[in-house]
Amino acid sequence: MKNLTNAFVLIVMVVASACVQAAEWAPEKQKESVFTERKLDTFQHGVKEEWGYAAPQRDTFLVLHPQQARANAPLYVVLHSAGHDVHSCLACTTRVGNHDIYHAPPEFFALYLDCRANKGDWWWGSNKYKGSEVSPVDHRVIDTVKWVIQEYGIDENRVYLCGNSMGGSGTLGIGVRHGDVFAAIKANVPARVEHVSNRMYFPPHALPADVTLPDPPIVIDYSGQNDGWSKGHDGFFAAMNDRRYPLIMYWGPFGHANNHASILKVNDLINSFDWLSVKKNEAYPVFTNASTNHPLPWPDHVDSKKPGQVNAFLRWKDVTETAGSIEVSLFTVSPSELKTTFTIPTETNADVSLRRLQKLKVAPGATVRWKFNSASGEAQADSTGCVTIANLKITSEPTVLTIQNR
Repeated sequence: MKNLTNAFVLIVMVVASACVQAAEWAPEKQKESVFTERKLDTFQHGVKEEWGYAAPQRDTFLVLHPQQARANAPLYVVLHSAGHDVHSCLACTTRVGNHDIYHAPPEFFALYLDCRANKGDWWWGSNKYKGSEVSPVDHRVIDTVKWVIQEYGIDENRVYLCGNSMGGSGTLGIGVRHGDVFAAIKANVPARVEHVSNRMYFPPHALPADVTLPDPPIVIDYSGQNDGWSKGHDGFFAAMNDRRYPLIMYWGPFGHANNHASILKVNDLINSFDWLSVKKNEAYPVFTNASTNHPLPWPDHVDSKKPGQVNAFLRWKDVTETAGSIEVSLFTVSPSELKTTFTIPTETNADVSLRRLQKLKVAPGATVRWKFNSASGEAQADSTGCVTIANLKITSEPTVLTIQNR
């Protein structure tokens, strides 16, 4: 009987200890205030042991409410630049043109994180944390986002990450790795691409056979070729293209700019894709090797005065998916829908891959049937189960691509 009692006590102690550990990380609300007629909550918190920080630290984050209270709102997550902290980052949003990427839409919750309070804790990740392992600050960002999603009843399928400069580097490095959290991400003049290259095992690294990464979010990147921080974008583009990952890129000689009005004078496409309408619980097509992509200015033509784009004119809609098939309408954007100084192509040829499948299961190496307009055939999935249909002719007339298990 005594042994049973001791065993019961031990079990209770273990359970209690686990509960205490689980409750150890609980952000504390420091203040409620009003900012630009929106409710603002200020939180502080310590660290989780599993994040891997060498020493304890305190961090601050801000949660800005929608202008009008609503249930199941989307979330706009902001990573500031090296020249800011979380408070000065939010202060930028009082004036149009001041780091426009920081400005959260009025119907969104917004999460502003900080990485300036603790030395060496910057989220571009390429200086202190050079390897492929997720760093302490990466863990902190993701766990904070997940906590806010739960605490505020966020629509978990509409969570978006963005940032400027160092925050753009963090957006790529943290965001591309976490397609299970973010629907889409947008990086304004990211300060180098080493962070994302390391975390995603891009060359010269290689993705280990035993590592499985979630399909990335839709990735939007706009960088100035005359900006020294944009170095390496040729390798980043090549890696995303080779992996069949989703990427929309814009560039031009606008330097390390953060004012959208100034950038739009150089490249008026940077806001043309509605990234905040992408949903995490919907499959999407990846366009690669499109014939209408412009030649990259990196690495040999960074003195070029020409703006350019990758995948800027390709669109999709009406995704219908079952356990046995998927249909998605593909088309090029029409001039009536997009006013631009660029010549909008009436057609393009591109390879199309399907990712973030929700219902259709395709085994690695399996053969599927496909149909697109009058063209049809079979295609073999790669080692991850991703299916690519090569060289489809996509026009301004929406055309349904159908893929089904054989």
